[in-house]
Amino acid sequence: MAYYRAVGEIPHKRHTQFRRPDGELYSEELMGVEGFSSDSALLYHVGLPTAIVDSVEWEPPGPLSGAVANRPLKPRHFLTHKLDASGLDAVTGRHLLLGNGDVRLSYVAATAASPLYRNAIGDECVYVESGSGVVETSFGALEVGQGDYVILPTSTIHRWVPAGGEGEPLRLFVIEATGHIGPPKRYLSAKGQFLESSPYCERDLRGPSEPLLAEGSDVEVLVRHRAGGTKLTYAHHPFDVLGWDGCLYPYAFNIADFEPITGRVHQPPPVHQTFEGPNFVICSFVPRKVDYNPLSIPVPYNHHNVDSDEVLFYTGGNYEARRGSGIGQGSISLHPSGLTHGPQPGAAERSIGADFFDELAVMVDTFRPLEIGDGGVASEDPGYAWTWSGRHNGS
Repeated sequence: MAYYRAVGEIPHKRHTQFRRPDGELYSEELMGVEGFSSDSALLYHVGLPTAIVDSVEWEPPGPLSGAVANRPLKPRHFLTHKLDASGLDAVTGRHLLLGNGDVRLSYVAATAASPLYRNAIGDECVYVESGSGVVETSFGALEVGQGDYVILPTSTIHRWVPAGGEGEPLRLFVIEATGHIGPPKRYLSAKGQFLESSPYCERDLRGPSEPLLAEGSDVEVLVRHRAGGTKLTYAHHPFDVLGWDGCLYPYAFNIADFEPITGRVHQPPPVHQTFEGPNFVICSFVPRKVDYNPLSIPVPYNHHNVDSDEVLFYTGGNYEARRGSGIGQGSISLHPSGLTHGPQPGAAERSIGADFFDELAVMVDTFRPLEIGDGGVASEDPGYAWTWSGRHNGS
């Protein structure tokens, strides 16, 4: 994220003496990507961030643990609100819905605080369907709520703390990359500033605004890494950062701040793109005025994006194009490459004359086929594939 921020206390020059009141040096930690050749942040710890006192194996679910191929090939519909939501946290309670070698898509309804966690494989983009809470990180805290995308850079130590009001879980759609997630390059200038043509800008991003200083010793952190998982015990609490600056940090962006791009006729999905990752994109479908050519058909045309599997998470509003399909709040649809998909029968005719769509959805398009995880198998609607024909099980 090439947008500079400075939080807390930092010295005038990098890599120079910066001393505690007792005369000891604060400890620098340079956190950067692409081998010192891209974005970074410089954090100043009270204790040594390198000091660990124990390391034991921790067995997280494998990258595609229990996943099966989409065979026989067909459209799929997953009802995420059917999944277990009792006493889960936002890290260890994730239900894997879909995944491939580039990305894992999971869902969790969290009611408990998560352990401290570091994903050392790739960035995470977490969408908040409902509920509220705080994401505590070594950079500071982010208050999050309905409609927020939360971007957590690779190896950021953090934990999720649901607000827990009236038993309302923190419902999260989790996108775990094997690389970095950021705004599409076409939205940015050569120097990293958002262009006037971008559907959002720096003002819409919320980063930590003050340090989150915590004291403690022998603090456990779960680490997912390229060789599996490890539980590290740190001599000092990782949230002992007095200040930091740079262009690499966690931030939140609310989907309500995405400004839709519209046209006289139906616009293709790239106008909705919000982020990009390695071999996948993330798009936001938000309430918007629709096509204003007098002969336009506002709902999508039948289409077959031959290089992509398309995933849509329906997270608010009304889904006119999907009426009769069983799609509702919390639904996730998978339309794989190899099949043509589009609106439900009758939707095109019904949409003629509409001037506004009240819909809210998050889309993930992947450029390698997705497999179905345990959470997907457990929550699948078996009749979805046949809703275009009106027949049951194709007969």
